[in-house]
Amino acid sequence: MDYKAQTLEELSTKTSRAAEKHALLGFDGFVDKIMKVVQSRQGQGRAFEAMTEITQFGDRINAAAGESANIELYPEMEKLGGNGPIMANAVRAGGIDTTYIGALGQPLEPVFADFAKQCKVVSVCNPGVTHALEFDDGKIMLGMTAPLDEITYERILDTMGEGAFLDAISRADLIGLVNWTMIPNMTTLFNDLLTKVLPNLGPKEGGRYFFFDLADPAKRAPSDILSVLKTIPRFCAHGSVTLGLNLAEARQISRVLNMSEQSSNGEEIRLMAERIREELDLTCVVVHPRNGAAASTKEGSWWVDGPFCAKPLISTGAGDHFNAGFSTAQAIGLSIPACLTVAVSTSGQYVRTAKSPSLYDTARFIENWE
Repeated sequence: MDYKAQTLEELSTKTSRAAEKHALLGFDGFVDKIMKVVQSRQGQGRAFEAMTEITQFGDRINAAAGESANIELYPEMEKLGGNGPIMANAVRAGGIDTTYIGALGQPLEPVFADFAKQCKVVSVCNPGVTHALEFDDGKIMLGMTAPLDEITYERILDTMGEGAFLDAISRADLIGLVNWTMIPNMTTLFNDLLTKVLPNLGPKEGGRYFFFDLADPAKRAPSDILSVLKTIPRFCAHGSVTLGLNLAEARQISRVLNMSEQSSNGEEIRLMAERIREELDLTCVVVHPRNGAAASTKEGSWWVDGPFCAKPLISTGAGDHFNAGFSTAQAIGLSIPACLTVAVSTSGQYVRTAKSPSLYDTARFIENWE
């Protein structure tokens, strides 16, 4: 199957639908400080050699055990961060009218100023701070998350009012609920939505699409992970539910569910997505390593190769752009293989340009993708 040709055909007739859709996303927010780790310095400013591999960083830290170490971080840029804001920014770039509720600062932090011009935003508390240490083979995210303790259903209602919150949810075709790992009250918030909000909404023409991203749950107790994995399927009573996982997250979920973690190639990753979806009884499960992506629904499962970039301009936010591409494609009615192709292409463009692409940009990228 030529997924690129199929995707271009579907985009040619359905891209315009994005302007008719509404999205609501939440609830985190971070100020991202993108850093290079200095290996050796030859002079002031940018006159240094950066560590290119995470193992170099790990070796430096291990060598300091029982002694000490002075490791320099060089700031590359400061930008809006958090799975929610990055995904929302990318969904808006895809053409969907977007509302964001989350931790953006009180008053609004300057890094979110442009974001607030593109999306309707409601800030419920101050953001966390992430120092993102970027290497050629991945990144290390050092997060300060204490402000996110304030994110609760009650705090949201106190900030924007119950009527405004219910209206925003009722109008949304796409509802993205992300970064469960760093928001301690997120499972409780999910239950509040399930018991106090969603049963009171009328049907949505075209249905509602829910997208969940746990965001690296390794630090959470297995019992907490199992609790949220039992909660997310309950949203299926109110719409189509997709759980998005990168490869590390999929392996973590497989361990918690006592399933095989074997995932060395595309076929095994496709089967992993199938097993997780069947175990949780979800509408869709997506698993995306760096070189492609797999998805499983009740209708079947698929793998598509991605436009791998060995030397990304930026990697922080690549997964959030994948999620934005996939969920935007779902919202406008693309097939699952086309959703996957749009997702890997959205992420592929972002890591090359550090910019969130439109669906028209994505179509051009797919046309020129070799």
